[in-house]
Amino acid sequence: MSTPHSVFHEEKTAVEYEDVALEPITSADSQQQPPASTDAPHHTVIITPSPSILSIPIDEHGNMRRSLLLKNAFQIGTPYDDSSTTGGGGGSGSSRQHSSSTSSCCHAQVMRYMKSKMAFRAQVADDPRLFSPNKKRLILAALALGASLNGFCSTVYFPGIPDIQADLNASDIEITLVSSLFILFGGIGPIFWASMSDYYYIRRFLYLVALLIFIAASIGCALANSASVLIVLRCIQSIVTMSVGAGTVADCWQMTERGSAFSFLFVGQFLGPLIGPIIGGGITTASGWRSVFWVCTGYGVFLFVFFFLFFPETYRLDHRWDQHFTELPSQSTLPVVAMVTADDASSQLDLPPLTATTSRTLTIVTTATHQQGFNPLKSFVMLKYAFVCFVAIEIGFCFGTMFTLETLIPDLYFVNYGFDSWQTGLSFIGAGLGNVLGSIVSGRLSDYLLIRSSKQRGGISKAEDRLTLNAWPGGFILIPLGVLLFGWSIMAGFSVWPAIIGFSILCFGMSQVYTAGSAYLVDSIPGKGASVTAACNFFRMTMAAILSFVSPIMGSALSIGYVCILLASLNILGMSLLVFIKLKGIHMRRQAGFAQAK
Repeated sequence: MSTPHSVFHEEKTAVEYEDVALEPITSADSQQQPPASTDAPHHTVIITPSPSILSIPIDEHGNMRRSLLLKNAFQIGTPYDDSSTTGGGGGSGSSRQHSSSTSSCCHAQVMRYMKSKMAFRAQVADDPRLFSPNKKRLILAALALGASLNGFCSTVYFPGIPDIQADLNASDIEITLVSSLFILFGGIGPIFWASMSDYYYIRRFLYLVALLIFIAASIGCALANSASVLIVLRCIQSIVTMSVGAGTVADCWQMTERGSAFSFLFVGQFLGPLIGPIIGGGITTASGWRSVFWVCTGYGVFLFVFFFLFFPETYRLDHRWDQHFTELPSQSTLPVVAMVTADDASSQLDLPPLTATTSRTLTIVTTATHQQGFNPLKSFVMLKYAFVCFVAIEIGFCFGTMFTLETLIPDLYFVNYGFDSWQTGLSFIGAGLGNVLGSIVSGRLSDYLLIRSSKQRGGISKAEDRLTLNAWPGGFILIPLGVLLFGWSIMAGFSVWPAIIGFSILCFGMSQVYTAGSAYLVDSIPGKGASVTAACNFFRMTMAAILSFVSPIMGSALSIGYVCILLASLNILGMSLLVFIKLKGIHMRRQAGFAQAK
């Protein structure tokens, strides 16, 4: 009798199923090394009710053929045989039978493929941290494109605001609400997506649903005939923001690799709102403002197809995957995640029937686990921890500063420099370069400095190491310098170039702070990357909505120069909170019940 080789740190009861016969075994038996078997290929499945892990040891022929095992081991009604077979005999009857069999097999494979792509909770066939580099690059490219969607749509219509106001006969307050409420709901929506992600242990399905809703809302925006309809549809557009990208990064990358991964994720997140006006200006000038939302629709369709075809499920259950990741050699096991229970395991696994040429050992290991009810507001609870709230405040200040200037630029450049829509769009190129370069630099430095700090402690790292050296000049010097140069150069009547350069410096500095703070949040609360990021996202979007709403009013009452002084002061205050986290973060996390990251 074969038993799986695994090590567990909690009491379990197990029942082994072999050749249709069930007999009880002890948990001690389940920890014995399985004897070598050469009679036939076999696989072993370990199942827990919630969360569930399926671990499939590979025989001597399976180490190099994991994909074949996955394709064949779970075919309904087809025995799995990993051996080569040869057949004799011929004739037209055999040929027709072979052709029919091949056609049926192809049809079945297509149906299984489509079923797997549309699954609500797809199986995770391996620890996402063990994905190949190319697969990780593909995942990261998809995340960056998805992260750019909300930012792109938030600003792509900016150059067409005068046309929208005239065409829909909208008031100034209605036009302001189109922008401010879009940002506000962009912070509310991810709270629900992240809660569903952590409750159902899914990522991919949420991406697809969000994109479908976004496509429908974009079509509605293109056809809107009143300002109130446009406001509502813009809120729906924003509420489907895909914010579980940080959770996917935590799924697929080790702690010492996440800085670089986050930097590329933020390239998309920062680049979206900055290339939006560039593209939107040209489209508005050539085809009108409604064409802008048709472009958003096309972008959403492209992303849906991309995610549907190429993006895998990545949700990683830390406390289970980490156990197998450290205790079992990756060459001998093929982990699979599935939400099944001990009672309905055989029906959900779709294991092939037993034959004389195959043997199967199914070990069902049950644990007493209880899942809390679904609570979409649970992410807000993360903000009760001071180390989360302080970081969220500074990220909110620096992002709100950037977004506020983005909303002010169209009117400022039109009044002071007489810019048309396409000229206003081109003026964002400098800011885009600042964001891209800043994200790349901050990501590389974040991982390098984290590894260096870890080596200095003998291999022990802590989450506070994410608040790296480059964040301090970025927040204390570059952001205030950039925003003051922007505001006071316009107020003094200088040419547009100092304002463009100042905005670019601001964006470069913001990238240093944003990357460091976001990576810290994910590392400070392991296993809750999506939820803690959603809570921070809500705070920064709320801050951006408030600042973008009040800044035009303050600018009219005072001047852009004094508005920029206020924004610079807020960022210095927020950076002071990050200094406090750097010094006292370990103590604060320990008091909150989160052990120091090792």
